[in-house]
Amino acid sequence: MSIADELQKLEQLRQSGTINDEEFAKAKERLLNGQAAEPPFASIPPAGPASAPDLEQQTRQWAFFLHLSVLAGLLVPIAGVVVPILIWQLKKAELPGLDVHGINAVNWMISALIYSVVGFILVFVIIGGPLLIVLCVLGVVFPIIAAIKANNGVVWQYPLTIQVLKRTPAWTGSPRFRSR
Repeated sequence: MSIADELQKLEQLRQSGTINDEEFAKAKERLLNGQAAEPPFASIPPAGPASAPDLEQQTRQWAFFLHLSVLAGLLVPIAGVVVPILIWQLKKAELPGLDVHGINAVNWMISALIYSVVGFILVFVIIGGPLLIVLCVLGVVFPIIAAIKANNGVVWQYPLTIQVLKRTPAWTGSPRFRSR
């Protein structure tokens, strides 16, 4: 295996969370210094606290909960906003793939709020009533669809969403998560 292949393997292990930055730097230094007596991955534990498949499964699970927690507002009015944001903020460092799900959910909540205000204003012109009914239906259907897609490993962007929060270009989530 060439040095470039070994470096690529190291980078993949670091991105998946199997090794930390310090372990990555040590293995890279050994590899570049030509210390072939010990393979560069010998000091790396085979599976840390969360291996790549386990990390992906946790990301899918928490993304599922995050999207469904938007529906918590049906039971406790403010919970539909607070719970998804809490899940997103508390878990995004541990599960980098969850960041995009949190951004999508928050963008949908902001968009739904804007559409609600416009709908309430348009109630006086009669068209606001049907718009609010459609918005209520979409407010239940969209989080369910997003949760099912997240559980299948797909990042689903809510339709009709205004992109208030944007993903940072530095986001390098799991290669198995793909946008649709």
